[in-house]
Amino acid sequence: MNGRRIGIDLGGTKIEALALDASGREVFRKRVPTPGGDYDATILAVKALVDEIGPGSVGVGMPGAFSQLTGLVKNSNSLCLIGKPLMADLEKALGRPVRMENDANCFALSEATDGAGKGARVVFGVILGTGVGGGIVVDGKVITGANAIAGEWGHNPLPAPAADDLPHPDCYCGRKGCIETYLSGPAVAREHEARTGQRLRTEQALLHEETMARYAERLARALASVINVLDPEVIVLGGGMSNVARLYTEVPRLWTRHVFSDHVATRLAPPLHGDSSGVRGAAWLWEGVG
Repeated sequence: MNGRRIGIDLGGTKIEALALDASGREVFRKRVPTPGGDYDATILAVKALVDEIGPGSVGVGMPGAFSQLTGLVKNSNSLCLIGKPLMADLEKALGRPVRMENDANCFALSEATDGAGKGARVVFGVILGTGVGGGIVVDGKVITGANAIAGEWGHNPLPAPAADDLPHPDCYCGRKGCIETYLSGPAVAREHEARTGQRLRTEQALLHEETMARYAERLARALASVINVLDPEVIVLGGGMSNVARLYTEVPRLWTRHVFSDHVATRLAPPLHGDSSGVRGAAWLWEGVG
C-alpha cells in the first residue's frame, strides 16, 4: 500500500473524503451529500470518492459503533446504518482493507496527532453538536473499550442535577437526563424557547446571558466528571458549540469546584483543524502503514 492515507467522514448530511500524503499534507478533499436513508447508495457514494482518489489506505469515521456480539452497526443516529455489516460491505465494494471508528474517536485522534492535543499523553475529544459524544486517545492510540463505547459521556446522567435542571428531559436512547439532553445544540434551542418564548438558532440563544451561563455551568459539571475519571491533559471541543469562545474561559473557571483536586491542570482547547478533524482522524487510523 502506498504512503497516501484516505479518510472518509460518513455524516448524516454529507460524506467528506480527504487524502494525506506520507508527510501528513492534504492532497485531496471533496464533499458530497449523503444519500438520505439509503444504505446501498451510501456505499456507492463512498466507493466513488475512494475511486476518484486512487490507491491508498482507507479509514472511515462513522456515527455509532460496532456491536461486539454481531459485528453490526449500533448506536447510530444515521438510522439506515443500524444493523448493517458496514465494514464488510465497504471492504467488498472497495476491494481493499478498511479501518473504521466512531466519528468522535476520529476527531480525538486527529487533534491528538497533529492538532490542539499534540504532545499530550491523554486527550479527550468532545463533540458538542446535534448530539454529544466523545473519544479518548492515549499515547496516540484510540481507546475503543470492551463494549466499543469508550468516551460516550453524552449518555451518562448530567452530574449533580439542581432544581434548575429538573425535570430530566427524555433522551432518544430511552433514558432521562442524559448529558446530551442538556448540552446538544437542539437541546439548548428547545430549552431557550421553553423558558423565553423565543425560537432562535442555538448560536443566537447562547447570546442570551442566562442561557449561556446555564450552559457553561452544566458543561463544567459534565467535564469535571470526565476529569475525575480520566484525568486528561487536554480536552478538545468539537462540533458547532466549539465555536463559542466564552466556553474556553468560563468552563475551566467553573469546573474547579467539581474536580477532586486542589489544582486543575487540564487544558480546554478549541480544535486546531475545526470541522476537518473528523476526516483527518479517519485518515490517521492507518498511521504507521506505508
